[in-house]
Amino acid sequence: MQRLFSNFANGWPGAGLLLQRMLMTAMLIRHGVSDLAASSATWPTTIGVVILVAALLLLLGLCTPIVGTVVAVFDVWLAVNHAGDSWAPLVEATLGATIAMIGPGAWSVDARLFGRKHIEA
Repeated sequence: MQRLFSNFANGWPGAGLLLQRMLMTAMLIRHGVSDLAASSATWPTTIGVVILVAALLLLLGLCTPIVGTVVAVFDVWLAVNHAGDSWAPLVEATLGATIAMIGPGAWSVDARLFGRKHIEA
């Protein structure tokens, strides 16, 4: 899993990545809750739950490149195939892609699990 990350940025860049993950989480929660509130069928409810799970994983910084890629692909599909406002899904897709490319940062579960370890002899 460590090969999915270039590094785990710390300091100001790490804080920026944490803020980006928090913003993405807020957008996904809004999207997922609106899907759950507007749906009565099984399929939209499933999509809403998956979106909320993706939001939680991004907030924690767990499996970040995978979740970011899935969010980016899903939101591009949503922007292309659904009528109405396509700007919000495009912004979510862009944020998901950048999070997938950059990585979660030092303040994440991924950094704790897969980050470089200092071994003292």
